Amino acid sequence: MSADNNMQGIPSVDLADFTSGDSEKKQNFVKKLGEAYETIGFVAVKNHGIDDELIEKLYREVKCFFDLDEDVKLKYEHAELAGQRGYTSFGKEHAKNRNTGDLKEFWQFGQYVEDDDPLREEYPENIYVEEIPRFNLVGKKAYQSLEATGVEMLRAIAIYLDLDENYFDDKVLRGNSILRAIHYPPIDENAPEDAVRAGEHEDINLITLLIGASADGLQVLNRKGEYVDVTALPDHIVVNVGDMLQRLTNAKLRSTTHRVVNPPKDKWHTSRYSIPFFLHPKSDMKLDCLDSCIDEEHPKQFDDITAGEYLDERLKEIGLKK
Repeated sequence: MSADNNMQGIPSVDLADFTSGDSEKKQNFVKKLGEAYETIGFVAVKNHGIDDELIEKLYREVKCFFDLDEDVKLKYEHAELAGQRGYTSFGKEHAKNRNTGDLKEFWQFGQYVEDDDPLREEYPENIYVEEIPRFNLVGKKAYQSLEATGVEMLRAIAIYLDLDENYFDDKVLRGNSILRAIHYPPIDENAPEDAVRAGEHEDINLITLLIGASADGLQVLNRKGEYVDVTALPDHIVVNVGDMLQRLTNAKLRSTTHRVVNPPKDKWHTSRYSIPFFLHPKSDMKLDCLDSCIDEEHPKQFDDITAGEYLDERLKEIGLKK
């Protein structure tokens, strides 16, 4: 199966077509992206602008963090931040409508506001790891690189929705985005029978950018009700629609259920690492369904709500906020 045509059932697009300055290539990219987001909600993206060396450095630093002793990692867990910055220990988060904790621990980097913008008061400060000097430096660089790529993807989405190309720019630049580094440790023989690395779920945010993963396990639910394996291809990232974008488009664009399944038992002794970037808007962005996405055949499906209100609801549902 050609990497250019498909990624295990997930369509592949080339972001260089969108940024090339060639209007025909740009329109073809927009059409292919929009059709993929209406049908499966996921694409693989090449020429995404995120440096391979940076990705390698980030995974290296992340592994160093999760290799720290448990008591050291726990210094960086702050329950009052609802997992939005720093460390969240093993089993704390669970999928919506599940009670069993996912078999994972994670770290979250958030937005960087380094001037007197009032947003600085809204966002918690990032937490710095003393034991690994380059961890936060590499994390910040990756965060800002992924944010820039995400903005380009949203510009293409805006065109597909017949909005101004820059519709999302002022809503997501300095938005409440999160870079999450996840470690799925070796699986304990005594884990609950229904425990999985990440239960079936949809992402909360506008779009998610996933830069590789160290092992297989990601599966996406297709329209036939079948889970399809998604295997990371070299030079591609996976970008999927989240619930906020689904709400905004009155479900024209699909936030697709996905999960991370446990490996075969003979690989239970292995770890898995994954680093998604959850692109969120500023908290005051309205997620009210766009008028252009509502008609007789597609009546309005969602109540009006802001991004901040919706995030609070979802953090409670997944066990990170009281």
